[in-house]
Amino acid sequence: MNQPTRLQALSAFLKNQRAKILPETVGFPAGSRRRTPGLRREEVAQLAGVSTTWYTWLEQGRDIKVSTSVLDCVAAALQMTVDERKYLYALALDAGPRASILLKDEPPQISASLARILQELRCCPTIISDRRCQIVGWNPAASHVFLDFEQIPPEERNMIRLLFARKEFRRLAVNWEHFVRGFLAIFRAYYGQYVEDEWYDQFLEEMREAHPDFDGLWRQSEVSSAPEVVLEFRHAKAGKMLFHLTSLQVQGSADLRCSIYTPAPESPTEYKLKRLMENQ
Repeated sequence: MNQPTRLQALSAFLKNQRAKILPETVGFPAGSRRRTPGLRREEVAQLAGVSTTWYTWLEQGRDIKVSTSVLDCVAAALQMTVDERKYLYALALDAGPRASILLKDEPPQISASLARILQELRCCPTIISDRRCQIVGWNPAASHVFLDFEQIPPEERNMIRLLFARKEFRRLAVNWEHFVRGFLAIFRAYYGQYVEDEWYDQFLEEMREAHPDFDGLWRQSEVSSAPEVVLEFRHAKAGKMLFHLTSLQVQGSADLRCSIYTPAPESPTEYKLKRLMENQ
């Protein structure tokens, strides 16, 4: 991510975070003269203990000097989560990994032990993806619930792209937008972490051009390194299925993520999944 793009991303993120906070929840009157939702810039500055001019320049994406201590105050004023703070620091401090140590473009290799774990999770659809949300591994349960990833060319096995491009995913999730936002939150966390990798901006531009509904969801600026959500699927053959999504970081140089869909307890999901796998 070059500097102008990084600062533009910082500007958009701060504006969206400011818009999420109700004035009355932090001691300011709601008023009737507010033209936009959320806090005003001067209110954020007051809460953070900085000058309005400095915060305005920060939010405008100007190339100004910032420190972690002042960013801590801004993050607290905007009620940021841990993941949102990391994203803020990466953009504001240009704190991503240097280009020389960014991961190579070749698909990372899955270790034998990780492949064994995939197979052992027989009743938990599981997907292994890299820092670009490129799918590099999956188990049979994932193929039965989602789609047969083996039939998709490797270069097209990007989870974000598939969520928007394949009708199977749009039909599967009862609340498709909720499903998508979880993955976009993960993708944005990577986007902030690898601020120097221009691949992300190229990919985002491709998605905007190819899918009109992508940009609106992306602009919501949610950030999470590991969202835990409950998802309801309407499978074409198995019917209603409920899963808990747990996202785990795989330790190692490849920066892999393991997304495990565990059948909801006290639901017939696991039974339906076993029947689905036996009959196909």
